[in-house]
Amino acid sequence: MPIHSNPHSVAVLAYDGLCTFEFGQVVEVFGLPRPEMGEDWYRFQVCAERPGPLRATGGFRVEADGDLAALGAAATILIPGWRGIDAAVPDDLLDTLRTAHARGSRLVSVCSGAAVLAATGLLDGKRATTHWRYAEQLAARFPRVQVDASVLYTEADGVFTSAGSSAGLDLCLHLVRRDFGPRIANDVGRRLVLPPHREGGQAQFIDRPVADRENTRFAHLFDWARSRLGERITIERMAGEAAMSRRSFIRRFEAATGSSPGEWLIGERVRHAADLLETTGFGVERVATECGFGTADGLRHHFRTRLGISPTAYRRQFAR
Repeated sequence: MPIHSNPHSVAVLAYDGLCTFEFGQVVEVFGLPRPEMGEDWYRFQVCAERPGPLRATGGFRVEADGDLAALGAAATILIPGWRGIDAAVPDDLLDTLRTAHARGSRLVSVCSGAAVLAATGLLDGKRATTHWRYAEQLAARFPRVQVDASVLYTEADGVFTSAGSSAGLDLCLHLVRRDFGPRIANDVGRRLVLPPHREGGQAQFIDRPVADRENTRFAHLFDWARSRLGERITIERMAGEAAMSRRSFIRRFEAATGSSPGEWLIGERVRHAADLLETTGFGVERVATECGFGTADGLRHHFRTRLGISPTAYRRQFAR
């Protein structure tokens, strides 16, 4: 691929309906002057999707100096969110992004901006992410994209996507780390009062969804199990509580929840462990006992498998 005359040129897209928080993240990392970095720091520009003032979330307007031609000329192009996963993407913007990528530009999205990059076709057959709330919608609209809602950011052939809004900062720091090394990324992270690299994925940030498939037949069972997670709960014991045979219980439980009883129980124990790590000073051994994992090793295994992070690291990030 051709090399840009300025490999540290960065352009961020401004569009009507601009996502203000995502836009602000990009400006904070790449757009602020950093005299300590000398002349080698990023050259930053805001480029408009179309001429004229553009509305932004929060009741104000943005008027950018750059246009799509300037956007396409940058070595790194950032899409800070989008009007919606199902919102159309203008053809001239798509053409600009495809041409820029072919010339060697990095394409980067924050949160719902993944919909713009997916619309270019450059993510077909590749892994991408977005905010966990939009993941199913993105996958349905772009079935050829391998949507992974469990990670903070992805990289595939020069196309980068990040998960929910604040994960955009993780991805931005990742790019700084690639461009200038870990020491500079650490310095930028400290200025932002952020760790230069967070462990785990966005699974750790997903609230327990309202269980719309938890039908009334199992409502009592769910409450019963959640109230005694520290005990030994077998499938036979759950089936007895539901007044079913073991075989019938497994079949109906999977139909109602989309999960096996054992997997559901592990998930509930991991969530309870996360609550205890956030709200108590219990040691890891006690948390493991309270949640029914028995040993700290068992807790660590299931916690990392489900959330992609160790219990200790989770507590450091989320303890109240």
